[in-house]
Amino acid sequence: MMKTIIETKQLTKFKKEVALEKVSIHVEENSVYGLLGPNGAGKSTLLKSITGVLRPDSGEILPWKHGDLAHTGAMIEGPAIYPNLTAQENLRVLATLLDIDKARIAEVLRIVDLKNTGNKTAKHFSLGMKQRLGIAMALLNQPKLLILDEPTNGLDPLGIQELRELIRSFPEQGISVILSSHILSKVEQVADTVGIIYNGHLCYENSNDQRKENLEQLFMDIVKRSR
Repeated sequence: MMKTIIETKQLTKFKKEVALEKVSIHVEENSVYGLLGPNGAGKSTLLKSITGVLRPDSGEILPWKHGDLAHTGAMIEGPAIYPNLTAQENLRVLATLLDIDKARIAEVLRIVDLKNTGNKTAKHFSLGMKQRLGIAMALLNQPKLLILDEPTNGLDPLGIQELRELIRSFPEQGISVILSSHILSKVEQVADTVGIIYNGHLCYENSNDQRKENLEQLFMDIVKRSR
């Protein structure tokens, strides 16, 4: 039986309107959880609630404790990088802030294939390189849970394939992943479990064992019913 690394119970968050309403997801250890939904569906709000950036109005996150943030890495709404610094300098700043051994920097640069960027500053990186640097920053604290919000945005097909292979490698390293996207194919090809969120409601959650066309039809049916 698979062990759950994190789950939400009836998570609810109000902004000007309901952003999340009674959302319950279940993320298994050493797996990729694909969170699928259109832009504005509530994906980022859910991920920010899990990471403690936002405080939900009601509901629980289990077995979440404040100390678990030390074992969580996240890239939400794009990588938070300093454009005038190199990849290594960006990671050195973060390592200093988090009191992490700087020997870890070379390892995460190797993992995301940015070890040969030298003195090139981040403002001259391609979009794919910036995304990989953001993932390197999220990996710096050797997380058990990695949260990636729309990591393939703007990438070309080669960049998407490389990132997909990287994400699929994480469970083998003992890292559980929550991956969000508004594009079904980006989730379907890497996820062990799929959750579909729309208008702040979790409309579907199940293992990703359906044929692609069935999952596409399911997604479209859910969106149409919820409008």
